[in-house]
Amino acid sequence: MTTFILVVHALIAIALVAVILLQRSEGGALGIGGSGGGLMSARGAADLLTRATAILGTLFIVTSILLAVLAAGMHRGKEIDTSLAKPVTAPASGPGGISIVPQVAPTTAPAPTADAPAAPGATTPIDQVPVAK
Repeated sequence: MTTFILVVHALIAIALVAVILLQRSEGGALGIGGSGGGLMSARGAADLLTRATAILGTLFIVTSILLAVLAAGMHRGKEIDTSLAKPVTAPASGPGGISIVPQVAPTTAPAPTADAPAAPGATTPIDQVPVAK
């Protein structure tokens, strides 16, 4: 329905431009204006073109309002379907290959006790290091 009205609107606009350009004017439009001769008598052509301009202008305004009302009715609030939404994840590297993912600290072995010595290569948190007194 909207497409049909839009096509009619475009045809009315083209016809309106043609009728306006055919009217007699001071500078002479598309051949009729400014010259004394023409295909029709001066008075008959003026009356016909004036009526055609009024009718086409009215139709143009009516179709413009109708298209505006239809366009406003089509864009009412609609519910957004989030069933296909995916969580957003950060990229593994930024520009130039620089890693922007936070690095995870290495895991630490449990603090050595008097019964069990520390594993070779294991790190101990600083607050659990035994201090000699």
